[in-house]
Amino acid sequence: MTFLVVVRALMRQFARPSREMIGHKKSPSLFPGRFFVHWPIDNMYIPIILSMMYFSRRDQRPVPTGLKNEKRLPRQESASGRKAEFQLLEGNDMSIIEENALPSRPEVAALPVYNAGISASVARQLSGRQDIAALASNENPYGVSPSVTVALRTIDPSRYSDSSASALRHALSKKLDVGVERITCGNGSEELIAALCRAYLQKGDVVLTVSPCFGLHEIEPMAAGAEVDKVPMTEELDFNIDVLEEKLARRPKIVFISSPSNPVGVALALPALERLLAATLPGTLFVLDEAYLEFIDADYPDGLKVLENWRGLSWVVLRTFSKAYGLAGLRVGYGITSNAGIARAMRSTLTPFNVNSVAQAAAIAALEDDGWMCDATTRIKADRIILTERLRKMDVRVVPSQTNFLYLDLGKESAPVAKALLQKGIIVKPWMEANYTNFLRVSIGTAKDNERFVQELKPLLALT
Repeated sequence: MTFLVVVRALMRQFARPSREMIGHKKSPSLFPGRFFVHWPIDNMYIPIILSMMYFSRRDQRPVPTGLKNEKRLPRQESASGRKAEFQLLEGNDMSIIEENALPSRPEVAALPVYNAGISASVARQLSGRQDIAALASNENPYGVSPSVTVALRTIDPSRYSDSSASALRHALSKKLDVGVERITCGNGSEELIAALCRAYLQKGDVVLTVSPCFGLHEIEPMAAGAEVDKVPMTEELDFNIDVLEEKLARRPKIVFISSPSNPVGVALALPALERLLAATLPGTLFVLDEAYLEFIDADYPDGLKVLENWRGLSWVVLRTFSKAYGLAGLRVGYGITSNAGIARAMRSTLTPFNVNSVAQAAAIAALEDDGWMCDATTRIKADRIILTERLRKMDVRVVPSQTNFLYLDLGKESAPVAKALLQKGIIVKPWMEANYTNFLRVSIGTAKDNERFVQELKPLLALT
């Protein structure tokens, strides 16, 4: 900034109108109070030389303190052909407190990193391939309903969205036969997990969940200062109902259960769900995360219908438009609560306009085209069976799934396998949770992408 002030002063001093230049229109200068018509040739070199000195030194500046975790690399060509001057190395940055940085709360510094995976665009850069099979984030491989595409053309992005998501909540109320006052919408169901933690948790409270678990069932309670008690699944990778019942008797503040499970894929049968509900005592909020409800087989229960008939219990059911409806990029989820008071508490912790107008319009249109969603999930469930059989013939342990993904036990560390698959243009998710690093989660894609995954996995499994 000081340098620019000096250049400005020099330009004012030396940029004089030439006596030889007549008949030219005067053009306003970049600097107030001066009109530039012609610069004497000797004087014009001064700011140019100084500018060259400034920009030649700029690349030699030290990395600012706040960017100590960034690794400055030589200028190089990326896989996409664009110049890259910096490369950010991923890691648990929360575990590093720089010498001169303002420290965060201890709860935040201790948070594990959410394993979000990578996008197709990043995969193209890392692999150098354009034909990416995105099989890591459990997206709908068939896109969205045509009704959604039509609805998006009507949006005026210059206007704020409906802060209360009134039209969407009324559409959900009609579909689910639930009072609109008991429905809360969020920027994905993940935002509603955070809202519950902000509304109900204090430092020292206990939250109960399972292991392996959906990362935010652990991260958000920890961020609120709560202790997270994780009950490992059985050796068969099913819910350990006996141990969960024992833990529920200790009255945790919140219990988070995803059914079907993310990442395992198994779902609670009706007797198991009823045992957990019966074991939940007053003072505990029972949260059933049903993000993958639309993929379950007919012999598994709809958790909302079960809970609606369960008296004397505080509960929340979380659902999303990201999976079956294909709206992952728009981020819209919703929660149904046992009473309006819980919904009101959740909404009080949310920011205004948290669900944007595009997401709201898309969700309403998706709800109105249930036929498209049912067709898509039927195809995905059929491909789930085919992929499961193919992998089992390769002697891969595949956990029975009620979702749009499979959880595989590779018998060895999954991260190197995922890295090798990425070089082939296939994105999958190695599970990084302690005691489960041999597992890989793979989404059900198109038949072509599923076959490609199988063919590329075979030689990697043969490696020791």
